[in-house]
Amino acid sequence: MVGALKSRTFDENETFALGVKLAEELKPGDIISFTGELGAGKTVLIRGICSRLSPAAEVSSPSYTLVNTYPGRGLIVNHVDLYRIEGETELAGLGLDELFESGDITLIEWGEKLEGSIPGNAIKIKIIIIDESTREIEIER
Repeated sequence: MVGALKSRTFDENETFALGVKLAEELKPGDIISFTGELGAGKTVLIRGICSRLSPAAEVSSPSYTLVNTYPGRGLIVNHVDLYRIEGETELAGLGLDELFESGDITLIEWGEKLEGSIPGNAIKIKIIIIDESTREIEIER
């Protein structure tokens, strides 16, 4: 997964399956920033990733807890949701720097809220709603 890749999915099952495929290429320490409108499919893609990396995890959007941790096969997956975060002060209190340096895989919904704070080596995934069921997914590394 080097460079940029575009993919289209035509339903939620295909978006989930793309997440499973992406998980096969992830390694400890990877950070992935997900952007897209509300309802674009960020959590569905993350469910697919976690189904491969942490099969026992019951993944839901951690909008109220902000960070969920899922133990996996020899690694830990951190699922961060920044939807409700407003401003630098709230971000500072999350301990994201520690997550980034942990060697765990970190998946960040609403990554655009980090702007310049996300490490340069992060994988960026943008999900664009084409219509009710179709998504264009841009992956940049």
